Amino acid sequence: MRFHTRKWIKPEDLNPNGTLFGGRLLEWIDEEAALYAIIQLENPKTVTAYMSEISFKSSAKQGDIVEIGIDVIKFGTSSLTLTCEVRNKMTRKPIINVEKIVMVSLDEEGNAKPHGKTKIEYVKDRLED
Repeated sequence: MRFHTRKWIKPEDLNPNGTLFGGRLLEWIDEEAALYAIIQLENPKTVTAYMSEISFKSSAKQGDIVEIGIDVIKFGTSSLTLTCEVRNKMTRKPIINVEKIVMVSLDEEGNAKPHGKTKIEYVKDRLED
């Protein structure tokens, strides 16, 4: 799992129980998946098509630092399927797992657009020397 983003849990991220609000965490996951897919597919018109059942393993509280990990499961013709894990940065304790997130590359009319990608690429590999 590649952990790219860290979030610091602040008061505005909490639910009435004083722990991280699940909706806020799902917002962060969706944003991270979108950014990852846009960079991989090189298309800013990439959207979330599907997010599988989620499984909360533990909670986070104010002051905790969480990190969001994304891995590629597969490249489709116009899609990219990802998996995600969020864990506590300090304890490494898993907070949530999302088994499957499907991101789809779109054309100007909003239709699925083949992306031609078959493997993970890194920005540094796309730059000319």
